[in-house]
Amino acid sequence: MEKQPLPTDDDKTVTTELEVNGYAGDESQQGSSEPAARAGWNSKIEYFLAQVGFSVGLGNVWRFPYLCHQNGGGAFLLLYVLLMLVVGIPLFFLELAAGQAIRQGSIGVWKYISPKLAGIGYSSCVVCFFVALYYNVILAWSLFYLGNSFQQPLPWEQCPEQGNVTVKECEKSSPTSYFWYRKALDITDSIDETGSFNIHIVCCLLAAWTIVCLGMFKGIKSSVKVMYFSSIFPYVVLFCFLVRGLMLDGALDGITYMFYPKLEIWADIQVWRQAATQVFFALGLGFGSIIAYSSYNPKNNNCHRDAFTVSSINFLTSVLATLVVFAVLGFRAKNKVMACVVSNVKLLPEPNGFEDRSWKPGFDYSDPSSVALEDYRAWFKQHGNKISDNLTDCDLEKEMQKGVEGTGLAFIAFTEAMSLLPGSPFWSALFFLMLLNLGLSTMFGTMEGILAPLTDRFKTLANNKTKLTIFSCIIGFLIGLLFTQRCGNYFVTMFDDYSATLPLIIVVVFETFSVSWMYGADRFLDDIEVMLGWRPPAIYKYLWKYICLLAMLGLLGATIVRMFITRPTYMAWNQAKASEEHLPYPGWALAVLALLIIFAMTPTPLAFIHSVLQDRTKQKSRDTEIGQYSIVSTDDKCETPMTDLSELDQRNGAAASLS
Repeated sequence: MEKQPLPTDDDKTVTTELEVNGYAGDESQQGSSEPAARAGWNSKIEYFLAQVGFSVGLGNVWRFPYLCHQNGGGAFLLLYVLLMLVVGIPLFFLELAAGQAIRQGSIGVWKYISPKLAGIGYSSCVVCFFVALYYNVILAWSLFYLGNSFQQPLPWEQCPEQGNVTVKECEKSSPTSYFWYRKALDITDSIDETGSFNIHIVCCLLAAWTIVCLGMFKGIKSSVKVMYFSSIFPYVVLFCFLVRGLMLDGALDGITYMFYPKLEIWADIQVWRQAATQVFFALGLGFGSIIAYSSYNPKNNNCHRDAFTVSSINFLTSVLATLVVFAVLGFRAKNKVMACVVSNVKLLPEPNGFEDRSWKPGFDYSDPSSVALEDYRAWFKQHGNKISDNLTDCDLEKEMQKGVEGTGLAFIAFTEAMSLLPGSPFWSALFFLMLLNLGLSTMFGTMEGILAPLTDRFKTLANNKTKLTIFSCIIGFLIGLLFTQRCGNYFVTMFDDYSATLPLIIVVVFETFSVSWMYGADRFLDDIEVMLGWRPPAIYKYLWKYICLLAMLGLLGATIVRMFITRPTYMAWNQAKASEEHLPYPGWALAVLALLIIFAMTPTPLAFIHSVLQDRTKQKSRDTEIGQYSIVSTDDKCETPMTDLSELDQRNGAAASLS
């Protein structure tokens, strides 16, 4: 039977078409003659706040600047824009259009488009749950730092003392590193050492899940009210930090260092992989949240324009955050390097008594505060090592490379820079309040990616969505206690690196394949034309069928190969050395990684097998019923069907109505 087009508001036989296409819901839903009224956005502004709030998250603040810095600066930006235009926006548009047309969560959308691949939606829900578990822990950390920001001086500005002796662990590292690893996390030396629960983080995690639960209590009607603040406030803070950061000494050095293009980096395949991965996660593809949010839109909403608008806002936010981060980090690095210069200048010997005075600097070394960094570096390269072994190379570039990845950027490097600012408690509270709001907007979208598909698919859950929300938050908190142990940070890294990456890529590969090949790219464009009143450019057909699909398969292959070639490692804190070090995951941790990936992807093949078996069972049943209406000739050489298939369906329908 030929698959019908996607339903429209003007079509009065939506329920029939859903049933014809294999989407009839569970048994409890089939008895309902009218589908439950679906919620909708009160305005386009609400939709944009939700969609932008979900796609713009913590990764824009700490992952994008790090990748840009490590992979060629301005060259990485060009590569990122290219991949976003060729891969990111087309796939983003695909999810927006599918959700808006079918008006279901991810489970309903993919079951409608291809019943055999209905498991894609369930896999998305599993991945969303994994992400929600560790993402809310980061919110808990932000709450902990926010609570400690209302002190003067900040608790991470100076090393603590035991008696009259400075704590050695802090003295060997830095006050911010010590506070993060010892006071906030009280971290163990490896993932093998579990340790006890960190009661402060447990309380903050409970508070974080409570905020999420209250925000999601009445679905999008309540969460969007929070988003009016949580989606807009981070931009206010970023602009404040940008203005303040550009006024700092060293800010331009940091920004120049950040955006200096290194085009030779394009030859490295890993740079392409990292750029594609960042595009993939920045837009939130595969989570099901994009589909869920767009399903609340009216059918004639211009989702094509939305795809470009949201993607552009996401990219510009990443650039804005990068400017802020490297302006502040440039200030931090300049302070550290100048302190190094001052220390070295004080160690310079007096020229009196030296026959060879060629080493004498071309600056007034008797006044360290007047020394220009450029002059000092030029002198050090020529004479520094000849004067004294105690002199150190004060390199701005090396300082810029320290602590600019992930949590290290937010909770170590950036906090250290803020502690140097006048009124540091104010800037610290502002920064962590921004992180909290960025995380909340993303958490709302992630939870909607779980709740919307389940309530759309199962009527029982739809009638108890509030209870489902509360239950999900309680379960999330209880399982999330795993991350509040002293080794919890290592599990956050594990989940962040592996529980979502590979499964999400596989999910998007299946999504693209089901739309472009199984349902048909031309048919999908026809449906969009009916929905919007105009036909999107034909280039989308070729992008979905070939470019996007091959790019995602290439990304999947590169990720798998890298996992097998290089043993997965994590960043651990060595208390004795008071420094970070890379350690390989133990065997049991690798088994957990494998189980996370397998568990996330299991629904897809299981749903496929179930659909195939169900089709065979139905076919056998239909063949049996047809045989009952057949007249077998006396010579047993042929049988003449008494009725055709359509007549049989009519008789079955009449019998069902009579019963």
